Order: sequence, then C-alpha cells, then structure tokens
Amino acid sequence: MFKFFRNHIFPYWKSIIVVSVPLLLLPLPVISGTKEASCGYIILIMAIYWMTEALPLPITSLIPVVAFPLFGILDTGTVCTAYMKETNMMFIGGLILALGIEFCNLHKRVALAVLLLVGAKPRWLMVGFMATTAFLSMWISNTATTAMMVPIVEAVVSELYKDDEENESPGASHITLAISSDSVRELVPNPLETKDVQQKVESLSSPASKAAEMEKRRKVRVGVMMSIAYASNIGGTGSLIGSSPQLALKGILQETFGTTELNFASWMAFNIPGVIINLFFAWLWIQFLFIGFKDKSTDAEREKEVKKMIRKKFRDLGRMSFHEAAVLVLFIICVMLWFFRDPGFVPGWAHFIEDAHVDDATAVMIIVLFLFSIPAKPAFWCLRPKGESGPEKPSPALLDWKYVQDRLPWGIVLLLGGGFALSDATKASGLSDWIGQQLTGLSVLPPFVIMLIICIITATITEVASNTATANILLPILADTAVSIGVNPLYLMVPATVTCSYAFMLPVATPPNAIVFAAAKMNPVEMMKAGWFMNVVCVVVICVLMETWGNVIFNSKDFPAWANTTITDTPDNLCNSTKLVGLSVYESGWTI
Repeated sequence: MFKFFRNHIFPYWKSIIVVSVPLLLLPLPVISGTKEASCGYIILIMAIYWMTEALPLPITSLIPVVAFPLFGILDTGTVCTAYMKETNMMFIGGLILALGIEFCNLHKRVALAVLLLVGAKPRWLMVGFMATTAFLSMWISNTATTAMMVPIVEAVVSELYKDDEENESPGASHITLAISSDSVRELVPNPLETKDVQQKVESLSSPASKAAEMEKRRKVRVGVMMSIAYASNIGGTGSLIGSSPQLALKGILQETFGTTELNFASWMAFNIPGVIINLFFAWLWIQFLFIGFKDKSTDAEREKEVKKMIRKKFRDLGRMSFHEAAVLVLFIICVMLWFFRDPGFVPGWAHFIEDAHVDDATAVMIIVLFLFSIPAKPAFWCLRPKGESGPEKPSPALLDWKYVQDRLPWGIVLLLGGGFALSDATKASGLSDWIGQQLTGLSVLPPFVIMLIICIITATITEVASNTATANILLPILADTAVSIGVNPLYLMVPATVTCSYAFMLPVATPPNAIVFAAAKMNPVEMMKAGWFMNVVCVVVICVLMETWGNVIFNSKDFPAWANTTITDTPDNLCNSTKLVGLSVYESGWTI
C-alpha cells in the first residue's frame, strides 16, 4: 500500500489537491446558495492552496479575478483595483528603495561598520550580527538581508577558528605535535613540568577532545547563523515596510475603516521596544543553547586576526562614493517623510496640502524618481575634478531599471492584492457580518485572553504557511470580529500581524530560516528545539506590549469612533452596511 502511494499518488499530490479541494467543498455554495457561502467557498479554496502551495502563491492570489465575478460577488473592475491600491504602491516604492541600497552595496558597508564596533568573542559578534540584521530587515527584505549576512558570518567564524582548523589536518597535526614535544624537552628541564605539558598536548590531540572541540565550533557556527535568521524575522516587524504583513494590515484597515491611529510613526513607536526585547531574549536563548554563558575567551591574537579580517573587508569597499552617499541621503529623507507625514504629536507635512489626501506612497515615489534621475558618477560643473574634461557618455543613474526588474519580488505584490480582494469580497458578500455575528460569543472572555488565543493560532499557522497569506486570511476576519464584540480592532489585528512574522521552528516557515538552515547544515531538530521557545516568548512579549504600551500609542482599550460606525461602499453598491456598537461588553471595565 505504501509503495502504491509513493509511486502513484505522492508524485501528483499537488495536482490532486488542486482538483479535489474545489470538488470536496462544492456542496457549500450549492446547498446554501447565498453570496456569503460562495465567498466562503472561494476563501477556503485559496486558504488551502496557500497553505499547501499546491499552486504558486502569486497564482493562487489571482483566483479572485476569476471567481468573484463568476459567483456574482464583485465585478471584474472592482476586483482588479484591489491589486494596485495605495498600500501596494507604497510596497513597490519601498522595495525599489531597498534595491537602491543593495545596488550600491551600502548595506554591506553598514554591516561591516557595525561589526568593527563589537569585539571578536562569539557572543559579542552575535550582538553585532543581530543588531545589523535587524536594522537592515526594517528597510530591505528579510531574504536579501539574510542572504547578504550569511557570507560575512561564514568568513568571520572561519577566521575565528582558522589556526585550529589548519592544525587539525593529518599532516599538520603530526608535525606540530612532534615539534612541540621536542621543544618542551629542551626548554623545560623540570620533569614534572615536562610531564604536565606532554599530558596537555596528548589530551588535546586525543580523538575525543578533537570531536568535542569540533562540536563546540559547529554549535557556535549554528548559533550565530540562527541568530541572523531570528534577527531578520524579528527586525522585519520594526517598520511598516519591513514585512508584507504590516502592509496587508495597513491596506485592510484603510479599506475597512478609513483613517485610523496606525501610521508609519505610530507603528515604529509601538513595535521598536518589542523588537529590542525579543532580540535580547533571542540572544540569551541562543547563547544558552549553543555557546554557553561561561566566558571561554579566545586568545588575543585570534581576536586581532578576526578584527583585521573585518577591517580588511571594510577597507576593500574603499571610501564612500557619491553613489552610496546620495542613496543614504535619499533613504534618510524618505524615512523622515514617512515619519513626519502624520506623526500624531504634531501636525505632519501632509496637513498643509488641503485639497487632497497625501499618503505614504507619494512620499516614497518622490524618492524613487530621484533614484532614477540623479547620476551615480556626476561629472559636471563643480563636481568635476580639476583638469578633467567632460564625460563622453551620460552617467548611469543611482539605480538601474534592469536591476529592479530582475530582483523586485512581483509575486508579493500579487499576494497583497489577493488579500485586499478577499477583504473587499467578504464585505460585499455579507460574509464579514455573518462571521462577526458567529463570534460574538467570544465577548464572555477577557480581551487579553482573546488576543493571546489569536496570536497562538497565528503563530501556529505561520509555521506552515506564508506570513503574507496568513495575514490575508486572518486580518479581515479579525477586523469584523473586533467590531462585533466591541473591541478596538487594533487590539487584535496589530499583535496578530506581528505574530505572522514569528516563525522560528521550521526551515520552510520563512526564507531566512531556509537560508541559514542550508548554510549551517543544521539538524531540523536543532531548529525546532530553539524555535519553540522563541515562538512562546515573542507571542507573550507582543501580547503584554499591546496590553500596556499599545494603550499609550493606539489608545487600544477604548473603542474608537472610526470603528463604531463602519460604512462600506463598494463601487457597484453590492454592500452598504452600518455597524453600531454601544454596549458594555466586558466586566474588566471596557465600556464603549
């Protein structure tokens, strides 16, 4: 039986899922015959396809373009507009800016500069690697950050144990021991001292000691590699453009409720403390598992060699070019434009434009235009060296479109668009109202318990499904659930969004996990052993943070006016619903 499945079923499992899932779920819309059931049918199919990856994730995201018009839920034009909303444009602009940083190698210069500031001991090197990775992941993709850091980690760890590895080759080991033994006899006349030194040499050369030493080095390598994957996953939650679940949250909130307290500044103010706390716990946990807290100092000479190697790599980059400096300035300007568009504590620059609503996509696209307009090697007017004639051909721009075209992850844009299309369809079909009514029973639970349960469910799903797909499935449901039970939507949706990136246990959970798993040749059990604790810690931290600091930033314990009356108008007027919530739903003092 097993042989039959292995030879005739397993090779075609994706095709079997693609065909069988719609057929097995078909009774749902056929028997019910309502738009709510039809919308639920499509969402279930997409959720299963996303979780199993029976179809490529971006292709699954295009199902709404076919299914929603055919089932009479949304017209084709309405569905298609979901794939290029303001949030998608902000995402594309952020990705292009990140590619501009990669194109000029500015991210590598930042990484090596940080490593020069820390010591050469494994634990402090880990601090440098984690801090650098987390910071870069806030602005460029987690995958690109991890892929860039892995070769640097390899070089540093190899340098850390270079001398020992050379001495452990068969020929080198024999010669070194013979010379050491003769030298000891000639230079140390005391027989007791000679015996002591010889015993030490013999103990170091024994197979058991070599095996233990090699295992220790392997653990250090695995630990440092794992630390950059964790830092990438955690650091990606630090800014609104760091990971796609944050952008999915922004788009779904904007589509469902309009203007909310969530913006670039409030997100960073809320989640940067959580990033720092989780990074600290990750650093302690990896030390405990792989390095140990006892200070096993490497010799001073070896530390010098490691620093020398890092300094050489930094010097090989040369002086900061105009290209790098210009990209750095544009990056800082972009962050300032995002942060001060509507910071909350003072009127933002967007408030001075009264005739139109200016959002974050406008800010980043200004910078994108400059990236393709400013020359990377200016040789005109005052920037031209004395005595040098003008250039024979135009200078290339700070960023090349071919580079962007080849490296921009267009699939994620479709994935976000598919999520927004699902959100539109749940409202237009009335499914969101139906789900909200079914979940009103949750109001008997304390709000913190509801949030904790949601985060645990999210952390479990995101281990086997894409974080963007997980956000697309859960966030529209949570938006309507929160309104139905009288909870601030941000109280449930923000922690769930952050938890979508907390996937530490499986290599397939995130691209950073897969990259370091392959690079370090680690055992899957090691990743699971380290990851379960991080999952628990990060979920607890984000829930406690939302309960305390979240109330300061988002006023999350009060039901907001923007959620009290939610009016959804689709272009074809398929749905126009109003929700009024004016109940005291919690004994814990949450009155609305």
